[in-house]
Amino acid sequence: MQNKKTFPFILGLFISSTAIASEFNDSIDKIFSSIEQQNSPGCNVGLIKEGSFIHKTGYGLANLELNVPLDGMQVHRMASVSKQFTAMAVLLLAEEGVIDLDANISTYLKELNDYGEIVTVRSMLGHYSGMGDYDLIAGSYEGKKAKGGIDLKSVAGNDFRLGNEDYLTIKEFYDVVKTVPLALKPEQKLQYSNLAYFLLSMLVEEVSGKSLRDYADEKIFKPLDMTNTFFSDNPVEIVKNRATGYKKNKEGNYITDMTNLFWVGDGGLHTNLDDLLKWDQNFYTPKVGKEPIKLMELMNKQNSSYEISSKVYANGQFVGETLGRKSYAHGGGWLGASTYYIRFPEEKFSLVMLCNDVSLKAGTIRKKILELYFNGK
Repeated sequence: MQNKKTFPFILGLFISSTAIASEFNDSIDKIFSSIEQQNSPGCNVGLIKEGSFIHKTGYGLANLELNVPLDGMQVHRMASVSKQFTAMAVLLLAEEGVIDLDANISTYLKELNDYGEIVTVRSMLGHYSGMGDYDLIAGSYEGKKAKGGIDLKSVAGNDFRLGNEDYLTIKEFYDVVKTVPLALKPEQKLQYSNLAYFLLSMLVEEVSGKSLRDYADEKIFKPLDMTNTFFSDNPVEIVKNRATGYKKNKEGNYITDMTNLFWVGDGGLHTNLDDLLKWDQNFYTPKVGKEPIKLMELMNKQNSSYEISSKVYANGQFVGETLGRKSYAHGGGWLGASTYYIRFPEEKFSLVMLCNDVSLKAGTIRKKILELYFNGK
């Protein structure tokens, strides 16, 4: 069904023969065998070792209507994996000397309601700002609504539905977020906040005079030659070679699952495996910024000592141990998109999994892949 692009290379210290490399690739193929047999949506998967793909393959279909296979090249919406790119843009502003990471966000976003507290840019990067999540806005977000939130309504007068039913422009969404109170006092604990990262995109725009899309393109993507990567802030633009998102309905049939909300910062990045290889290598041979090595040290430095599940946060990356090894990782989940990027710096090994089927048990799949790799060492 598919024109697969697997790469059975010699894997350096990990795999020392073509035969073993082929066996390794075949074992990963078996993990995804049910997806191929069912002609369903699936995943583009890339494993990176010391700057090269040791496995790069598409499993399943990029578009069910046109029967287009995933082949490792499609552009995917990255959901919350986008946050590390937003964080890099903010750190670049700090490197340029135009913002202070320890300044109150209201210093730069003067239209924000007075929180009655100092909320630093650094705390927003590290999710300890006290800012809340979408449940402070929409009653239908994950079936919950936080106390103290605002009562946002759709044009029909019902609770606003986040996703692909009700709609807000970036400006309209900003006007809403400006009024949202803090969920708790700042610097109390690590509490994940999509709203904080959206406001960071507004910070980039206010200070640089450019949208996050344009600023990141100039300062990050062009220097790294990431030609398939951008923050999509236009709901009607044509995205070449995009993987369509899907989910299963109550009857178990696939339906299209694509968002109509295109604000950025907390999400919105679009990219593919080839460009993520370039991003991955910037962690080892930094190219971005005026002083790339110092900037990367800051990027990888934890924002605070607060933890979630024994992991700290460092500018869009959860830092801790995975399978007993130090790792930097972040997942993303939004309509039709299930993504994951994990980097093991000591091994110079990374896994990227970009799926267009949110019905998959992606966590189980990636664990199997990582165990397969490390058990072979």
